[in-house]
Amino acid sequence: MAQPVRSFIEVPRDSHFPIQNLPFGVFQPRHGSPRIGVAIGNLVLDLSILEELGYLDVVTEGIVAGGARRQRIFMALGRPAWTRTRELIQHLLAAETATLRDNTQLRDRVFYQQSEVTMLLPARIGDYTDFYSSYHHAHNVGTMLRGPENALMPNWKWLPVAYHGRASSVVISGTDVKRPRGQTKTSEGSAPVFGPSRSLDFELEAAFFIGPGNELGRPVPIERAEDHIFGMVLMNDWSARDIQTWEYQPLGPFLAKNFCTSISPWVVTLEALEPFRKPLERQDPLPLSYLDRANDSTFDIHLEAGLRTDAMREPHVVTRTNFQNLYWSLAQQVAHHTIGGCNLQTGDLLASGTISGPTEESRGCMLELTWRGANPLKLPSDETRKWLEDGDTLTITGWCEGDNYRVGFGEVTGRVTAAT
Repeated sequence: MAQPVRSFIEVPRDSHFPIQNLPFGVFQPRHGSPRIGVAIGNLVLDLSILEELGYLDVVTEGIVAGGARRQRIFMALGRPAWTRTRELIQHLLAAETATLRDNTQLRDRVFYQQSEVTMLLPARIGDYTDFYSSYHHAHNVGTMLRGPENALMPNWKWLPVAYHGRASSVVISGTDVKRPRGQTKTSEGSAPVFGPSRSLDFELEAAFFIGPGNELGRPVPIERAEDHIFGMVLMNDWSARDIQTWEYQPLGPFLAKNFCTSISPWVVTLEALEPFRKPLERQDPLPLSYLDRANDSTFDIHLEAGLRTDAMREPHVVTRTNFQNLYWSLAQQVAHHTIGGCNLQTGDLLASGTISGPTEESRGCMLELTWRGANPLKLPSDETRKWLEDGDTLTITGWCEGDNYRVGFGEVTGRVTAAT
């Protein structure tokens, strides 16, 4: 089925959700139960009604009439089912298709204003892994800790480094972020102290959901890795840097990362991102065979983070970067995650790590932007920030720029509140 280029739904030129996108999400109307929907312009299309009327059932087998649990079942169906469902939805939304266009009563049943629904987590997340895949981020952080000559650890260019995060504290965009408490230790003190983090940070990231999993003991070959990826979201991996500095040796982040991780609600499929696929930059040294895929690729996704304090009306963009700044590809992350026999499961969330670029303006967290607090950010409100303060709101957004349209992710936002 040829992809339609225009919908009967009026979609603004700068909307993240034209007919070329159609991301999936879980929403709850004011009067009703959670169900699966698709974003189109400023609207949400209720897939449960379409399925009930027989427009999708041939593909979805009666499983989209429900919330995050049902979305996981849909994710598990695999790429042929996702692609066919997306094609059917595009056809129903196309300008030349009369089914919805000319049926006012049906349109009233299947469409909601996005502003009138509550977005929920796209799936029940069983496991969460956060990679460390941006060369510039890793090099900057390593330079702060060990100097430029030893910025990267010896293994960094040989494998996608990662840590196992806490799935239960992954929250949907718009959820407040309570400042965490923990142990910190300064160079002057002889013993650690307990209290609220004084170095709260954001991390601009992207993440993807696993569709079909793999059996325990059976790694996913890199050539088939993308068949296991349902789609992508934006992510903010909130981090307490002072807690992290004291606790991370020898086993890595724990309390510094497990208090909150925010994601955007709409899952953008790889089919929607396909026009924006770009070759992955040559890796040196060449990766080992299980990580080596001919013509491996990435995506051209523009990313921004904006900071708004209580004294500001609008967020101020503090960084602009691009998904292409990642050294390791999605396929390599999946292949490495499973090479030892780990069984990824439907609904698992795998994140990129902070996405930083080569310039000061493209650094993806406060740690880098202020160089560990040494160079505070100057804001339009005449305020400065070394780290995030109570009342600050951080918003991450991202999109691909097409020919007179955008394929975007919406945004992930969170407001910092005081520790209790």
